[in-house]
Amino acid sequence: MPTPTDPEPLWRHLLGDELRRRRHARGETLGQTAERAGVSPQYLSEMERGVKDPSSEMIAAVSGALELPLLDLTRAVAARLEPRPAAPVAGRAAFALAA
Repeated sequence: MPTPTDPEPLWRHLLGDELRRRRHARGETLGQTAERAGVSPQYLSEMERGVKDPSSEMIAAVSGALELPLLDLTRAVAARLEPRPAAPVAGRAAFALAA
């Protein structure tokens, strides 16, 4: 779990994770998705690993190849940037914090 001192993740890493997750959910290979998107499998792999900082055109091409509206992709990535609420403290420690 990230701590307050952990750096925020980079957009390109979260984007890549989401693209890979969506591609796997469709049961597709890099080659299949890359061909429909008009990019090389190597480039798509680099996007998924967060190595490339792709242009908006490339993101739209891959998103389209996955039949994923760009707005849905953007929302999914943005949701991972939102801070998570802290887990509640249980037991005696909770009472000590309330004092």
